[in-house]
Amino acid sequence: MDFGLSQEQEMIVETVRGFVETEIYPHENEVERTGIVPPELGREIQRKCIDLGFYACNFPEEIGGAGLDHVTFTLVERELGRGSLGLTVFFGRPSGILMACEGEQRERYLLPAVRGEKIDALAITEPDAGSDMRGMKCAARRDGGDFVLNGTKHFISHADVADFVIVFAATGEEETPKGIKKKITAFLVDRGTPGFQILKGYDSVSHRGYHNSTLSFEDCRLPEAQVLGEVHRGFDIANQWLYGTRLTVAATCVGRARRVFDLALPYAAERKQFGKPIGANQGVSFKLADMITEIDAADWLTLAAAWQLDAGRPADRQIASAKLYASEMLARITDEAIQIYGGMGLMDDLPLARFWRDARVERIWDGTSEIQRHIISRDLLRPLGA
Repeated sequence: MDFGLSQEQEMIVETVRGFVETEIYPHENEVERTGIVPPELGREIQRKCIDLGFYACNFPEEIGGAGLDHVTFTLVERELGRGSLGLTVFFGRPSGILMACEGEQRERYLLPAVRGEKIDALAITEPDAGSDMRGMKCAARRDGGDFVLNGTKHFISHADVADFVIVFAATGEEETPKGIKKKITAFLVDRGTPGFQILKGYDSVSHRGYHNSTLSFEDCRLPEAQVLGEVHRGFDIANQWLYGTRLTVAATCVGRARRVFDLALPYAAERKQFGKPIGANQGVSFKLADMITEIDAADWLTLAAAWQLDAGRPADRQIASAKLYASEMLARITDEAIQIYGGMGLMDDLPLARFWRDARVERIWDGTSEIQRHIISRDLLRPLGA
């Protein structure tokens, strides 16, 4: 097994890290203070990313993306994880699910998203349907050649800056071994479509500046041309997309944990108490040893899952393991870093309190820790008939 990065990968890591440090870090404190990313700043970050050649780097070269393999794209996400999510969202990684676009949809949605002309958002979660996607109440009924969409979505990330939304809605029912389940269809819905409103979401302690929105659909009429993929097959493409986002969560958790560690290590070496650096005490030095071990373990687990995808092998369990471990690791790392800093760790002069708060949501979105454990245990037990 070769654990080294290629020269190209090392260059990409260095470039993206430099971008985050020069274009993202300087604006973080203001975004944290106000909870707002000025539109002109978002456009500036987007433009610089396009000029750098990294916009939509998760898409194939033949449609204008950089065509990065899964391992290299995971390295990009790891470096972006060092920065504020409210700002790095403009670095531009459109939803991979847009590859399901066909015909005119490619010109209206896929290609503009890849070029940075349009921003998409994904709408799955509802007030009564989070992990249970099949339990969604947002529904679209046929009416002639159209669908009429009614219902509510919430916790929809960056919908406030999106030009269109990929909405998942129930379009029927089917009998399954576990009883009657709803059939799900994905729709492409433009901002400004009659009957569709993007409303302010909830104020969150995590990732300030990266907003969630509530979406309202009231007799929102959509022609069949707005169906993404096939009618009733939305659950399949959603699952395929979610595995990719879980790998992204794992990678960004690793990046953020490394930034936190980079703050804690020199502080432990420089801060003196009782006439010597606090790092000379095992109570602190052992924390550092445990922290770097966990970060490295999460890093390799995440890259190994990406490698499985590049090798064309099933990776559901590996991705679930990476997302589970990295998100829970980040919570421990941020907590220990604050402990090393003591009271200063909770002051606004340092970003540690922000990282600590931001870490909490990573165990919830894109599949809770409990869902990841379910995926892992199911993969282990099914072959044994359990």
